[in-house]
Amino acid sequence: MADLKGRTDARAHGRTTSTSDSATVRPSALLATYSQFPIHPVRGEGSWLIDENGDRWLDAYGGHAVSSTGHSHPHVVDAIQDQAARLIFYSMAVPLPQRELLADELAARCPGDLKKVFFCNSGAEANENALLIARKATGRQKIVSITGGWHGRTLGVAAVTDGAKYQAPAVRAGVPLSIKVAFNDPKGFDGVVDETVAAVIVEPIQGMSGAKDCTVEFLKAARAACDKAGAVLIYDEIQCGVGRTGHFTAAESFGVVPDIVTMAKGLASGLPIGATVITTALAAKLESGDLGSTFGGGPVPCAAALATLEVLDREDVLGNVRKVNAKLVEGAKALGAKKVWGRGLLLGIDFGRSAAELQKKLWEKKVLVGTSGDPNVVRLLPPLTFSVEEAELLLSAIKDVL
Repeated sequence: MADLKGRTDARAHGRTTSTSDSATVRPSALLATYSQFPIHPVRGEGSWLIDENGDRWLDAYGGHAVSSTGHSHPHVVDAIQDQAARLIFYSMAVPLPQRELLADELAARCPGDLKKVFFCNSGAEANENALLIARKATGRQKIVSITGGWHGRTLGVAAVTDGAKYQAPAVRAGVPLSIKVAFNDPKGFDGVVDETVAAVIVEPIQGMSGAKDCTVEFLKAARAACDKAGAVLIYDEIQCGVGRTGHFTAAESFGVVPDIVTMAKGLASGLPIGATVITTALAAKLESGDLGSTFGGGPVPCAAALATLEVLDREDVLGNVRKVNAKLVEGAKALGAKKVWGRGLLLGIDFGRSAAELQKKLWEKKVLVGTSGDPNVVRLLPPLTFSVEEAELLLSAIKDVL
């Protein structure tokens, strides 16, 4: 173990594990699938990452909206350590109190009849299960999705994600592509959502497209079309859920309730977990064996998720989200933003210039932000515990680079 730790420390500093004084950098065995931020974090504290040199970076990206309670929140760390010391894992073959309690807590926080929960490992898997449930319940196959929508890279959800880059693997595998409705066009559902459609899947806030939020009118039209056709309305809240809008679910924030909500990213403050929350009416149409996940709802991720929910409650994190949102939106407009998209702490800001260039300039100031599918939109996805003072630091850095 000590040897492995030494090798990890060496890798973090860009060295090989050689004991020679002439140690040189060697390529990693990792498959290069992501462009890399210019930071090697070794520790995290709240909204800050500390690199191998001890420099502090303000994280307004949050590991892609995952670090909901900040990096290594003490309460979440304690819950993980305590649970790992008692029982690291057992599959769904046995009942676990942590899994059952987390399901109860999520059901209590979801609006309407969203009262039954299935656990898995990721957002893509949660969305795959949502599509499976809709098809099983309706006996239909067609899916309607939204232009600009992004739902994951596995084959089933790649077929409902917008963009040839993501859909190509599904096409090659023979998976039928979804039918697209134009973003924020309420009339787009007319004549498209009919008795052959199993489900409409929509992100209330389109994360990858630049935190672009649906209008309430658009979501109401989707709800009405599904009701008329007997189709299932699915909200992909992988990025915009679990408090990110200032309400626990985006459904509550928009006031339009779906039949299925999917969650992941920030649910366990960094540990992998996904959840598909469905109505009791849909649950009644499922049979034992229809769904399964070996690692779904494991005791350690569930303990982390329960601790995350406790932090949201104890520290009035949702109130903080709304307060910091107001500061960021007001500040961005004062800096000349042409458009501010999104809600809560999922914001897309168009300053009328290249988001990638702005991101790189902010790196020089040790500030992390995201880009998006819109080349001019910078995405902000900081921890939900991001403070007003940290928002002011972020705005000051943006002002400098502008």
